[in-house]
Amino acid sequence: MGLPRILLLGILALSSTVIAASKPGDRSFDYVIVGGGTAGTALAARLSQGLPKASVLLVEAGPAAPDELGILVPGRKGSTLGTRYDWNFTTIPQMHLRGRTVGVNRGRVLGGSSALNLLCWDRAAAAEYDAWAEVGNPGWDWRAMEAAMTRAENYTGGPAGSGRKGPVHAVINRVIPAHQQGWIPAVEKFGIPANNDSLEGRPIGVSYQPSSIDPTRYVRSYSANAYLPIAGPNLVVLTDTQVFKVNFKGTGTKKQNAIGITLANGTVIRAAREVILSAGAVQTPNLLELSGIGQGAVLAAANITQLIELPGVGENYQDHLRVQVSYQLRDNYTSFDVLRSNATVASIELDKWLAGKVSLYDYTGSGFLFANWEQVVGGANASAMAALARAAVGNSSDVGQRKKLEQLADATVPQVEVIFSDGYTGVKGYPAVGTALYGKSFFTLIAGLMHPLSRGNVHLNVSNPLGKPVIDPRFLDNEYDIQAMMAMAKFSRQVALSEPLRSVWTAEYEPGLHIVQTDEQWRDYVLNTTLSVFHPVGTAAMLPRADGGVVDSELVVYGTTNVRVVDASVIPVQISAHIQTAVYGIAERAAEIIMAKQR
Repeated sequence: MGLPRILLLGILALSSTVIAASKPGDRSFDYVIVGGGTAGTALAARLSQGLPKASVLLVEAGPAAPDELGILVPGRKGSTLGTRYDWNFTTIPQMHLRGRTVGVNRGRVLGGSSALNLLCWDRAAAAEYDAWAEVGNPGWDWRAMEAAMTRAENYTGGPAGSGRKGPVHAVINRVIPAHQQGWIPAVEKFGIPANNDSLEGRPIGVSYQPSSIDPTRYVRSYSANAYLPIAGPNLVVLTDTQVFKVNFKGTGTKKQNAIGITLANGTVIRAAREVILSAGAVQTPNLLELSGIGQGAVLAAANITQLIELPGVGENYQDHLRVQVSYQLRDNYTSFDVLRSNATVASIELDKWLAGKVSLYDYTGSGFLFANWEQVVGGANASAMAALARAAVGNSSDVGQRKKLEQLADATVPQVEVIFSDGYTGVKGYPAVGTALYGKSFFTLIAGLMHPLSRGNVHLNVSNPLGKPVIDPRFLDNEYDIQAMMAMAKFSRQVALSEPLRSVWTAEYEPGLHIVQTDEQWRDYVLNTTLSVFHPVGTAAMLPRADGGVVDSELVVYGTTNVRVVDASVIPVQISAHIQTAVYGIAERAAEIIMAKQR
């Protein structure tokens, strides 16, 4: 079946500025942006609007994919992970996860990870953005970031203060499963209040959160189809094109001046004003290293001439961690699982979506809670958690770790997230075809640790610098993180056991009420099943250089005159939110900074 005309028109608007060529010719642009992901695409559009006389080039390694239903259909969230639209990175074996490797999914498509993510639209506590300013970045507090994130937002039905004019649409999902009705009242029994205003810097509470969906067509709203249609004619988008490195020329003042980029095929593109790296927390540090910026030992091992000694490049890798528990629904409830087990139903529901009718394919996860440790484990146990955190940080003077300790004592800052995810999304796997449980319906409670103290790094592969980077997050390398994951899993079970949620399920499918009961069993479960939430940040941190920073408060790479980083890698301290809203905010702030300089 063909796409409806209204959807097709939106797709054509996305692709109107895109050229899918391998070479733009021997050209010079004022601004060259490397990475057409969440931040890069937004920044490119804003610069083209605000600086109409400047030429802007956006280079993306992946395709445009404007008509990919796996991206556009909200209910197909997750279906593009592991495909050609994904870089398909993995960590090295993680010592504290019993040698397991963990997937690090990142978007390799125009729009980047905003095209692949699970469409969560939320914000962290005001104090967490204020922390960015407090660690040495004036102009990056809650007030500034709230304004920037609001500029990106068009929240239909949102509370007062929501963005109404931004390019990225958000709405609370119009499909709420019947068995999810007990979610909020069950959570409220733990003293976690309902919160319908969680995006205003006060996320603590339980609610139905918005998703990044355009409610006029019920398609995913992401960086490419939101920002590119508002770009000016001075923007050129080059897809299917990988960048090898940034080219520099010394200024004679101990700073390097970027003069352009070299593509993987050897083509050189000149940059008259700036080169901006928006390749994300995994690949931006790799590009810096390939360009001669980073730790001397890493560059020497890869036989790369060092231009700038910057030890922070690739360090400070932070990510959210998750653990899941899942439940088999009573037979009178139907979950999202029916779309994977019943091809006839899936076809009917997709036809509904294509026709613009309400469909199961509209669904995204909308039941969320954010809580502090006292709400999750009680006062005495919360104090014990804080003691474990202090022991893990020790005498470290690291500013990010010290901030995390401060935030443990701030009741407004969430430490735990739990998502009611309709359908099975655990580790054991959906029941196999031919087994008794195949075709049954489930729901999953996904618990996320918002401020793990484990931190790692990402560096180029010294034996193959052009290959995939070496990612070592060092997940669960301290007792605080392990105990936190155990506490979250136990809490998720407690919520599921609370009425009225308890009445909708018959059995705990994973890990199993009679299989995991003791602390030793919970510990095993956590070590065997903990995964990433795919929110890597911090690897080109916006911090003072002496504190391991890579960029200053104007996002300029130390030791350069005109290279900026604009993506999640600049986030200095992890936040208690899915990161796409913050990344849009970073892009909007960067556009402000760059345009102010030119004016």
